[in-house]
Amino acid sequence: MSGDDLKLLLEQAEAEISTADAARIEALRVSLLGKNGAVTNLLKSLGGMEPEARKEAGARINHFKTQITDALFARRAVLDEAALTARLAAERVDVTQPPRPEPTGTLHPLSRTVEEIAAIFGAMGFVLKEGPDIESDWNNFSALNIPSHHPARAMMDTFYLQAAPNERPAVLRTHTSPVQIRTMLEWAAKQAAGEPVAPIRIIVPGRTFRADHDATHSPMFHQFEGLVIGPDITLAHLKGCLIDFLRAFFGVPSLPVRFRASYFPFTEPSMEVDIGWNKRTGEIGAGTDWLEILGSGMVHPNVLANVGIDPRKYQGFAFGVGLERITMLKHGINDLRLFYESDIRWLRHYGFAALSPASLHEGI
Repeated sequence: MSGDDLKLLLEQAEAEISTADAARIEALRVSLLGKNGAVTNLLKSLGGMEPEARKEAGARINHFKTQITDALFARRAVLDEAALTARLAAERVDVTQPPRPEPTGTLHPLSRTVEEIAAIFGAMGFVLKEGPDIESDWNNFSALNIPSHHPARAMMDTFYLQAAPNERPAVLRTHTSPVQIRTMLEWAAKQAAGEPVAPIRIIVPGRTFRADHDATHSPMFHQFEGLVIGPDITLAHLKGCLIDFLRAFFGVPSLPVRFRASYFPFTEPSMEVDIGWNKRTGEIGAGTDWLEILGSGMVHPNVLANVGIDPRKYQGFAFGVGLERITMLKHGINDLRLFYESDIRWLRHYGFAALSPASLHEGI
């Protein structure tokens, strides 16, 4: 086919393409570039030509094919733009219209638990403290008298972050105890500088991280811990504090509370704390069964020495509670994973009015 013939064919094809709709564009593509299309047949005819003629004709036909392809692409882009414009016009939303009525939002039960804890311990003179989620190995383990061979340091329990050569890796904190270490370090520094300091009395709610996941464990969960340090703190203060808290939080004035000897590296003596409940019905404060609820103890002298506090002059107590655990018990929630699924139906059922503040009398 001569150059004039290709030029005429191109003009005819471009004329049809320029006025074609979406359906016609596809039909033209098939008739021109398809398996049996005009351009494809021209390329097939090259096989019967002499080498020199084939080279010249092949260049013309390939140039023609490129022009046809560009014309089809340009027309399809115009049609797509027009279709999008029409769709946007048809689906336009008038943002000046009032919103559709939606149910009032609610406070997540974990947030509510933190508010209630803050109210109860606030009445006891505690101050709320927070700290970073990423901690040094020393703050998270060593300062707390946790030895290097302790299982809690194993990779299967702790999320370690990449560290520089010859440095201990940072960790996603496995408990909120590093905030206790930070607080005691600040307290000891002020005392060493001759500044007046009041006894430490803090609670520390926050996120913690461990490599565990099932119906009662989550890789990310929440704890709150308490710490009291002073010159005359005894085990009796710890027991009285926790008994008052548990009875106020669960709303059972006569809630049975039991302390059992246990072991933690950072406390000595250490105690598990149980509350009375009915194993069959799940009712708290009823029945003759016991349920472990938290760990506690007197701060180990090694921990005090590690942060620069003289254990011969000062002592104190600490305790730790899983926020999800006590929230599940109080509100009858049977699966930890439900806290993090963002199911709006679940949140409406277990949520609390955002403008209803937690006060101490609600738990008493």
